[in-house]
Amino acid sequence: MTSSTSPAASTVDRAALVESLRWRKFPVLDDGFVALVDCMGDDGAVVQAARVSYGEGTRRVSDDRQLIRYLMRHAHTTPFEMAELKFVVRVPMDCWRQWIRHRTASVNEYSTRYSLAIDAMQATADDGWRSQAATNRQGSGAPLPAADGHRFTQAEQDLHVLSRRIYEERLGAGVAREQARKDLPLSTYTEAYWKIDLHNLLHFLALRMDPHAQLEIRRYAETIGREIVAPLFPLVWEAFLDYRVEAVRLTRLDQGVIRRLAARGGGRLPASHADFLAAQDPSWRDLARCRERDECLDKLVSLGLVAPPETAP
Repeated sequence: MTSSTSPAASTVDRAALVESLRWRKFPVLDDGFVALVDCMGDDGAVVQAARVSYGEGTRRVSDDRQLIRYLMRHAHTTPFEMAELKFVVRVPMDCWRQWIRHRTASVNEYSTRYSLAIDAMQATADDGWRSQAATNRQGSGAPLPAADGHRFTQAEQDLHVLSRRIYEERLGAGVAREQARKDLPLSTYTEAYWKIDLHNLLHFLALRMDPHAQLEIRRYAETIGREIVAPLFPLVWEAFLDYRVEAVRLTRLDQGVIRRLAARGGGRLPASHADFLAAQDPSWRDLARCRERDECLDKLVSLGLVAPPETAP
């Protein structure tokens, strides 16, 4: 089936879509935002790069979709580099430290050496404080009781007021901006222009939309992905969700566990947790704690191949 939309009409629709998104501030956290500044390319740019030559003709939309899905499925990444997006973001500095580790973008950040620090700091609600994860040294666990959270939130507010007052007092006394800023908390917002190609943006989103990512940066990634990338690149986004975000990667060791489970259980599903432990990879057996084993169990539970430990027969 050929597309019923003419190339000229498609171009107009695309331009209107980009224009509707440009400079639109999508709120994140309490005072942050992301906004599209500019965009070069679309789904067709990925297809064009993959085919090398451009031939509109009677090319079917379904052909483009299948090609994009093939590229994503088999990790042919170069065609996705042919599209670029530029954003302006407002983000807390502690969150920005994680963000800037993705070194595949061009960045220009607001400078507190030249300008006054943004008078906004990310605040935490009473019910927003999280415990340290028991099994992940860099992650969060369950929410803390709101009663405790209220105390932490009040102390945070007092600290924000104090640090801002000291900062402004230093400036008023003539202290250089580059020195006056040094005691501002990491919750202080910064702003930056961030330009990145589509391939590296998708890699950023795959990592930062993951449930294991810190909640705050996850909110930014989800907003960029769902509000901006999805409408601008619908075919790429569909393939990205299917083959990256919602896919399960089975390692060689995972596959070995599945084979042993199938042989042991005679095809009965879900297998018990005891069956899983019996079928685990030999290299995991003597380890009291094994992240690889835990991750394998999580995958098999999500696929319905193993019963969760708490409900195992």
